[in-house]
Amino acid sequence: MMQFHDNAELAAFRDEVRAFLAEQLPHDLRRKVLEHKRLRKDDFMHWQSILRERGWAAPNWPREYGGTGWTLAQRLIFDDECAIAGAPETVPFGLRMVAPVIMKYGSQEQRSYYLPRILSGEDWWCQGYSEPGSGSDLASLRTRADLRDGEFIVHGQKTWTTYAQYADMMFCLVRTDPQAKAQAGISFLLIDMKSPGVTVRPIRTIDGDCEINEVFLDDVHVPAANLVGEVNKGWTCAKYLLSHERFGAARVGRCKRELAFLKRILRERVVDGVALADQVEWMQNIARLDLELLALESSVQRLVHQAESGAANGAEASVLKLMGTTLAQAITERQVQAAGPLCMEFSQCAFDLPSAKADDGEDADWAKTLAGFYLNLRKISIYGGSDEVQRNIIAKTALGL
Repeated sequence: MMQFHDNAELAAFRDEVRAFLAEQLPHDLRRKVLEHKRLRKDDFMHWQSILRERGWAAPNWPREYGGTGWTLAQRLIFDDECAIAGAPETVPFGLRMVAPVIMKYGSQEQRSYYLPRILSGEDWWCQGYSEPGSGSDLASLRTRADLRDGEFIVHGQKTWTTYAQYADMMFCLVRTDPQAKAQAGISFLLIDMKSPGVTVRPIRTIDGDCEINEVFLDDVHVPAANLVGEVNKGWTCAKYLLSHERFGAARVGRCKRELAFLKRILRERVVDGVALADQVEWMQNIARLDLELLALESSVQRLVHQAESGAANGAEASVLKLMGTTLAQAITERQVQAAGPLCMEFSQCAFDLPSAKADDGEDADWAKTLAGFYLNLRKISIYGGSDEVQRNIIAKTALGL
């Protein structure tokens, strides 16, 4: 797969990142990622501590707050190389989402208190956006916050809240003016998850995990000092947060890693005496996926160049999200198709099936977690704005329809 057209400086930076990953990425973490095993809080925090020691925990932060001060091109190179190498993704809610909002709209007290705790990993954050009945139409949210005697009293429910079971803090959109229209009456609050009245209830996903949750907020008292920006101006914060990491939506590095894994399956799977990699149909499938990945990577490169040249972009986040999601899901579908009955290992706990065996009779360890990974990745065409919503944005913003 062709790399970005790096200049000499970026090529040297890419080499530096690769050398760091080869030396510092723990073997057990790498294996977990490459073999699609579930990561827990300790795994994420271990990797963040390694990055923090190198000064690379916050690629999108300016140096004045302890970040790298990297360019957009450098950040994307770093993300891609980490994904290809099998490094855990840094949990985005603190480092990549709420931190930039606090930097831009928060008070000096909020910046001084929260940013060091996010960087150190002392505070784990979750996102309080989606609600029952208010998913894609986020502006219809109904969680209320009433200001009384220097406190916001919050009532409502959030759902699909990723990793809320680990969270110390939640950044939350709440309605502070029920009479205002849509976005006009929403505020952006920082809520301590240990506050009385906060209840987290897990939601079991189709792959059997519990990474998402419902969060109930019943008479939760939030200090007025935890308001970011102005009352009823939280939609401004929300838009800034959603657009801040627009180029990372494509997940090019993850697609490269998973396409390499698919090619490994095709080399190892022998059907009727012929490796799948040598069968014409699979050669055509791989060629098509290679071309789609090249097109995605080229699109990212073009838009990064435009952004660094000062050109404004409209629907690029939606285009990249849609393209990246479609390709990632296509790759995992092909992985499961290539593995065939070896993926039955996923159902063993429920149906007491025999362990999967490769054609040579050996246990196919790489297949044991593949079905769960495939099922989990169905969510990416829903979260962050469903594919249908992205198409509507593209139609309106880019095509004028």
